[in-house]
Amino acid sequence: MARIGSKPIQLNDKVTVSVDKANRVTVQGPKGELIEQIDPDMTVSVEDDAVVVDRPTNQKRHRALHGLSRSLIDNMVEGVTNGYKKRLVLIGVGYRAEVDNDGVLELALGYSHPIFFMPPEEVSISIGDAKSVSVSGAKDNVTTVVEVEGIDKQLVGQVAAKIRSLRPPEVYKGKGVRYDGEHVSLKAGKTAAR
Repeated sequence: MARIGSKPIQLNDKVTVSVDKANRVTVQGPKGELIEQIDPDMTVSVEDDAVVVDRPTNQKRHRALHGLSRSLIDNMVEGVTNGYKKRLVLIGVGYRAEVDNDGVLELALGYSHPIFFMPPEEVSISIGDAKSVSVSGAKDNVTTVVEVEGIDKQLVGQVAAKIRSLRPPEVYKGKGVRYDGEHVSLKAGKTAAR
């Protein structure tokens, strides 16, 4: 048996899970509602205070889908209960970020122009406390922390990755946008010839 797929997903009193005939799983909780289409070969059942995912055969495809389906539902339950948060650290002189009243993120990342980023409705972006972050290997100090929050784990990760891709950390001084806790190995610069 699959180790991940066979584990039941425990539910608390605040979360309700429903499955329709087309294998669409709806999870409702205090933070919102998420819907995911699970492969029709998988059997999703709600028993007492747990969700159980079963597979029809031991084929390689079904074994892979078993663990995936269970993980997707577990991420949905965690998202509507506690939510997900990713923190991005801006390192560099003059690098800063601001969020206006409409939720648009304005970034100054060393280019000749500001970058405006409009997040999806399901995701909120805020500016965090830069003092709570410790960054290893950066020559410049942390200037700003951007926090991406939401209930959909995939969407939060995708938005955070998009923001990071606007100025990935460079390898000589470590300037750029990186995840909180991400380690960037720095290269040694050229030394002057004597």
